[in-house]
Amino acid sequence: MSAARSSTHWGAFSATVRDDGTFDVTPHPADEEPSALLANVPAAAGTRARVLRPHVRRGWWEDGPGPDPRRGDDVWLAVGWEEVLDRLAVEFRRVLDLHGPAGIFGGSYGWGSAGRFHHAQSQVHRFHNALGGSTRSVTTYSHGAAEVLLPRVLGDLSLLEDPTSWSVVEEHTDLLVCFGGLPAKNSAVSHGGATRHPVRGHLRRARRRGARFVLVSPLRDDLDGELGGDWLAPVPGTDTALVLALCQVLVAEDLHDVDFLRRCCTGTEQFLASLEGADDGVAKTPEWAEAITGVPAATVRALARDMAASRTLLTVSWSLQRAPFGEQPLWAAIALAALLGQIGLPGGGIGHGYSSTGGVGSPMRRHALPTLPQGRNPVRERIPVARIADALLHPGEEYDFDGSRRRYPDLRLVHWTGGNPFHHHQDLARLRRAFQRPDTVLVQDPFWTATARHADVVLPSTTPLEREDLGAARYDDHLHAMDRVLEPVGEARDDYDVLAALAQRLGAEEAFTEGRTSAQWVAHLYESWRAGPAVRAGVAAPPYAQFRRAGSLRLPPADPVVLHAGFRADPGRFRLRTPSGRIELHSATIASFGYDDCPGHPVWREPEEWLGSPVAARFPLHLVANNPATRLHSQLDHGAASAASKVRGREPLRMHPDDARERGLADGDVVVVRSRRGSCLAGLVVSADLRPRVVQMSTGAWFDPVAGAAAGVTCGHGNVNVLTADVGTSRLGQGCTGQHALVEVEAFRGALPAVTVHDAPVPAASSSPMAHPS
Repeated sequence: MSAARSSTHWGAFSATVRDDGTFDVTPHPADEEPSALLANVPAAAGTRARVLRPHVRRGWWEDGPGPDPRRGDDVWLAVGWEEVLDRLAVEFRRVLDLHGPAGIFGGSYGWGSAGRFHHAQSQVHRFHNALGGSTRSVTTYSHGAAEVLLPRVLGDLSLLEDPTSWSVVEEHTDLLVCFGGLPAKNSAVSHGGATRHPVRGHLRRARRRGARFVLVSPLRDDLDGELGGDWLAPVPGTDTALVLALCQVLVAEDLHDVDFLRRCCTGTEQFLASLEGADDGVAKTPEWAEAITGVPAATVRALARDMAASRTLLTVSWSLQRAPFGEQPLWAAIALAALLGQIGLPGGGIGHGYSSTGGVGSPMRRHALPTLPQGRNPVRERIPVARIADALLHPGEEYDFDGSRRRYPDLRLVHWTGGNPFHHHQDLARLRRAFQRPDTVLVQDPFWTATARHADVVLPSTTPLEREDLGAARYDDHLHAMDRVLEPVGEARDDYDVLAALAQRLGAEEAFTEGRTSAQWVAHLYESWRAGPAVRAGVAAPPYAQFRRAGSLRLPPADPVVLHAGFRADPGRFRLRTPSGRIELHSATIASFGYDDCPGHPVWREPEEWLGSPVAARFPLHLVANNPATRLHSQLDHGAASAASKVRGREPLRMHPDDARERGLADGDVVVVRSRRGSCLAGLVVSADLRPRVVQMSTGAWFDPVAGAAAGVTCGHGNVNVLTADVGTSRLGQGCTGQHALVEVEAFRGALPAVTVHDAPVPAASSSPMAHPS
């Protein structure tokens, strides 16, 4: 047996490896609340779901590149590394010569590995930049609307990236009003790695000190029961109406902080006038909100008064802005915090994303971490990440984004490394059509994800367990030496080695590799950091060899943050980077764009699909599609923790007992979930921890259209994104709206098809790729 150490986005660990290659995982000894997701890690060592050799789609190999409706349904051929790399180099050169670098889409979402060097997004962007660049995406599926709104309203992304620290909240906050909750499951994950999981400890200590909690969510378990919070369960998607009514009460009862508004805000007059009906003739009273949200008017008034009388922190989860008009609940909550006048006070104000990941609320390190330089991308084309299907389906079409009029590029080669858009994206039937349009789709991945299955060429990548790296995150206090736990499975190669081989064929090897192997790069990144950022930060880092033997390096603590404390004290000196230098309750800039779906100040806009809409007559249940508790996104869906959560092999769907009774359904049934866009099978879990007429189903079950076809549905495994809509939040943010959809649920009748999506497709045995030379 041997021992090794590594790190994931959900925790650092050590591995005890047996002679047969299996291993046990032990969390880092400093972790007070290790994540259950570590139980999924050993699944990466097996061959199940792994891409063991390079594979090509027969239609692409035999007929050449081009749009192809067979993509996603064709036969796979196993090929040799050298021949497929030769063919790919020819295709890259063809696209570059005919369409330029803008014809290549460099797709990677960045969650593939906690490692600083073997970071798929950095690798693929560096490779493309060595060739002259590529079209890329901007913003994220997680908080795309917020990334565009916050710089306009607050001047930067500090509310999102570095809000008031948990240690300050723990000591000073009296009342936490949690819009969208503080789900402990999401705090298990931190981008880049996690040595500790401190969020639950901070909340428990705040509770013991006397802090009170109010949960505003249709899901009761969006706040740990031990915190004893009051539960308000508005109709999903109506948070903006509730927040505007809270604002109206503060103003009507003279509970708002006039001095803070005068000193620190602009656009106050327009916003306050809108509360009284200047926009539409309707005052945003608690009675108005009750008719929309279902929250009693008396409860709204009592909460507003309680907030004004307490040191109050508003928390807004990322989930609230992943919906149509997603900019509005966040902007309205910023306005509510401004009316309370506690922005910049210890433990008061607002934060966006507490518990959406574990890092938010831990102070961000001010010094750089070891990072692979990506070079310069001269291609100006950028598309919002959630608009990838639009870009593929409608090249040349104009669209609006953040005040500019843009045009989708003509993407001919899609190169996806370390990502799975068939997990993140919505309306997967539409995405399947979009993926049939490019000339070539190249995927590098360790696993046969749905994205890999919709490619032309699939190259097997190593997992983090099969390579050495550096593990660190900007919110964490350790730099970890990530050991090679296992030898590469099958013919898997590091993404770096694959890209280096392609770069060599394309005459860009020196620009990409600078003459270094991957091991030399990891040592170089560490030593460059040790001699520069570490010295400037006062970190006494040992030489690389000594660091690897030690296994980790403790970094000095970062100072706690009280967000906007300086601005509050002296808004003239500490101006925000907004046009006014102040918080913009009404933005003249946004108003000038003329977007009816995102005007110049926070407003309630009725979504097309919610329980108050005509669509609810046919689809009377509101689906909340949230992040899973048993895996990170879709990663290691076949791992032990994820597999244990399934119901008869399907992703679980939770439903209120009243709704289950009405449909004659029982716990453990396999059900069909239908929306206007698609359908899937799910395993029913009956629970009173939901608002009636609300169902909940997590994202991340691998898309299985084969089992779906056998069952007469779009997906037979339970990928919730066959149900959700592929539309942007607004013309401002163009963010993801995958959090909500209206559905109906019924019992599944007939023979239950087997879920085989975690098994690799069987390559064709009757056709040899060597018989079809390029």
